[in-house]
Amino acid sequence: MKVVDIADEIYRELSFPSDISIASMTFWLRANIGSVNNLINTSFTVNPTTLEFSADLNEEEKVVLKKLYIIHYYDVKIRATLGAAANDSILEVSSDGATVRKINKNEVSKTYISIKRQEMEDLQKLVNGYKSSAAAPIQIAGDDTIAGAYDTSNDDISRTRSYY
Repeated sequence: MKVVDIADEIYRELSFPSDISIASMTFWLRANIGSVNNLINTSFTVNPTTLEFSADLNEEEKVVLKKLYIIHYYDVKIRATLGAAANDSILEVSSDGATVRKINKNEVSKTYISIKRQEMEDLQKLVNGYKSSAAAPIQIAGDDTIAGAYDTSNDDISRTRSYY
């Protein structure tokens, strides 16, 4: 799957945000493939001529990359609202029967922080699931290569059992 296709999926999952483009997402995905490598112990690279990943990502790897971008997206949102909250000290103005109420940027930031925290927990679960499903046993105890021989001519199996 191409990097731009992954970016398009993210764009659609975030409900077509107007503040980012698929091109900027694609750049971020290429630039941060190393984060995926660090999280799930893979070795993806970006081909310098085609600007595509060195190998196709399977669904689990793609989901981890997408989740990383979504965390980045909410991190940018948090920084933007916290910066704006420092400048907005007036939340409500009333005059001549008319009231103007501004959105409380601190509350918006708290909402983004809780969303980001949930996404990070989901990412940790995805990474743990990926690592456990990709893990191979280090050692298998016992010797399963020698088959046992049984004498079934006698009715009492427990007395005549013999092993090689």
